[in-house]
Amino acid sequence: MYRTHNCGELRIENVGNEVTLSGWIQSSRDFGGLTFIDLRDRYGITQLVFSMDENKEMCESARKTGREFVIQAKGVVRERSNKNPNRPTGEIEIDVKSFEVLNSSETPPFTIEDKTDGGDELRMKYRYLDIRRNPVKENLIFRSKCSLEVRKYLGGSDFVEVETPFLIKSTPEGARDFIVPSRLNKGQFYALPQSPQTFKQLLMVAGMDKYYQIVKCFRDEDLRADRQPEFTQIDCEMSYVHRDDILDTFEGLTKHLFKTLKGVELEDFPRMDYDYAMKTYGSDKPDLRFDMKFVELNDLAKGKGFSVFDDAELVVGINAKGQSKEYSNKAIKKLTEWVKRPQIGAKGLVYVKFEEDGMIRSSVGKFFSEEQIKSWGDLMSADAGDMLLILSGEVDKVRKQLGELRLEMARNMGLMKDGDFKPVWILDFPLLEWDEDADRFFAMHHPFTAPKKEEIEKMKSGDFETLKNLKADAYDLVINGAEIGGGSIRIHDRELQSKNFSLLGFTKEEAQKQFGFLLGAFEYGAPPHGGIAFGFDRLCAVMNNQSSIRDYIAFPKNNQGKDVMIDAPDTVDEEQLIELGLQLRKD
Repeated sequence: MYRTHNCGELRIENVGNEVTLSGWIQSSRDFGGLTFIDLRDRYGITQLVFSMDENKEMCESARKTGREFVIQAKGVVRERSNKNPNRPTGEIEIDVKSFEVLNSSETPPFTIEDKTDGGDELRMKYRYLDIRRNPVKENLIFRSKCSLEVRKYLGGSDFVEVETPFLIKSTPEGARDFIVPSRLNKGQFYALPQSPQTFKQLLMVAGMDKYYQIVKCFRDEDLRADRQPEFTQIDCEMSYVHRDDILDTFEGLTKHLFKTLKGVELEDFPRMDYDYAMKTYGSDKPDLRFDMKFVELNDLAKGKGFSVFDDAELVVGINAKGQSKEYSNKAIKKLTEWVKRPQIGAKGLVYVKFEEDGMIRSSVGKFFSEEQIKSWGDLMSADAGDMLLILSGEVDKVRKQLGELRLEMARNMGLMKDGDFKPVWILDFPLLEWDEDADRFFAMHHPFTAPKKEEIEKMKSGDFETLKNLKADAYDLVINGAEIGGGSIRIHDRELQSKNFSLLGFTKEEAQKQFGFLLGAFEYGAPPHGGIAFGFDRLCAVMNNQSSIRDYIAFPKNNQGKDVMIDAPDTVDEEQLIELGLQLRKD
């Protein structure tokens, strides 16, 4: 046996037991006649003791080992004289009687510690070493436990797990596909699925009623910290349901995961329509851990001779409670520079301070009377010590800018508390988005999303302004400002689906070529159905107060979409290209 126990298992009640442990050397310390080695495996660390007096040769051999050597040690459990209360095995140590080096190790390129000296790129290059560190290891273990709980909950609710294909047909909507050439059908290509959307709808036509899958998806899109070219979804679909049936089911799943894995009891999730979210928070994924709602000032601030406000479509602000003292002129200048960065794009920032001594100080004091500025404060519920921050400009742009400023202020004010979880359902998204450059509509979610029932006749009318304002029977789950998942009630009628394809710019021939299999299936009694997909990696990250999904993926890609560990993507052999019909033989 390589081991009788793991390195996190032994306790004071095991004193006197003969044991065998195997693992990696975390660290070693020499103290004259004694050598101490911390032996680590996935489960924890146990201290080994080698004595010169008992076995000089073995002790000298132990001193020749290095960090990350793999060893096996046999010995007797004894009570430590100098206990370590910060370690579960800290009351005991192993008096080693014999040991064997199972494999030596090069000196690792970074320390295998909770706080390491390795940068992101270096750790990704040696990801197999990075996973030995507790933070990464614990993230992957958490992910595993989360997937088990998802399966328990959905399996216990009559959902059936069904695998859908990874080699599918490319579709023009949504993000870019990853393309796979076919050797047997030269000149033709598969695509890797961005989601199993059409297949799960076909499963509803097939009568499966409740489907789920923890599935890998692929999108060839520009990357950010919270995006990867391949990611995992909890993908679900249900038949004979309305929106609230789906929301109740997956709110239940979310509550179950938080309670089981984090010991957190979530209250019932509030519901907020998309228009209110955009008007009040400047985002369709608002962070509700703090208040700081938008207040529109057009009626009070425009028409007073200040052109910055007068020429703007919208004047809107937030109240940063208790911040008038915290922000000096220098700090406000820095904040102004922050909102003027290209990533935010504001032209400037107006502030008003309601000082503790009753004074009102503002960057626009010479354009407005104190009484006028005080009326802003009254509308925004400002008290002594508060600071108003105001932006102006085009409606959509300025709301987005103020939304970013709201988040930045919350970070600066320490309002985003770890362990505080505020979920919200965002409802009634627009069905279509008009793209001026492309001169056509795009689907806000995807082409299979149904309009709200009362909007169906409007959708058939074809009037441009009406189409711009159509509402979808769609919903997103947001937790702490992160989109956890989204879904919709689907179109299940061939005529309505064909109409939606037409609005999205598909000719009848194009729609038939791309989606004829789905339209055909709708002719065989497709039930009303809808579904949702959770971003599994992001859910795990949010549950642990982290922002990057990369920390929950065993072997992630970097910000250029590269796997620096295996050096992918890479060129392929010329013969492979010829065989695939992608290159002609030179001779």
